[in-house]
Amino acid sequence: MSDGAQAKRCGWLKNGNPPGDYAKALRCGARTRRDTPCRQPAMPNGRCKMHGGKSTGPRTLEGLERSRWSTWKHGARSAETIANKRQARALCRLLHELRRHA
Repeated sequence: MSDGAQAKRCGWLKNGNPPGDYAKALRCGARTRRDTPCRQPAMPNGRCKMHGGKSTGPRTLEGLERSRWSTWKHGARSAETIANKRQARALCRLLHELRRHA
C-alpha cells in the first residue's frame, strides 16, 4: 500500500479519537474472553464502545436513594408494615374486649 492510499484513509476516527493513523490510536486494553487485551480504539474514558469501563455507581442523593429501593419487592416485612399490623391487632383486641363486656 502506498503512502498516498494511506493518507486518504486518515481522518476522524470513531468514538472521539483524534484524526490520524488508525494504527496509532490508543487501545482499550480490557481483558477479553480469551484473556487477551482488547485491540479496539479507546474512547475518551479509556475503554472501547464494547467495554465502556466499570460503573462508578450512583453519585447523587437521588441516585443513591433509587439504588436503595431497586430491590424493594412488596414491603410486607418492613418495619413500618410490622408496626401497622401490631397496631391493627391491638385495636382488634380492644374491640373484642369492648364487645364482650357490652
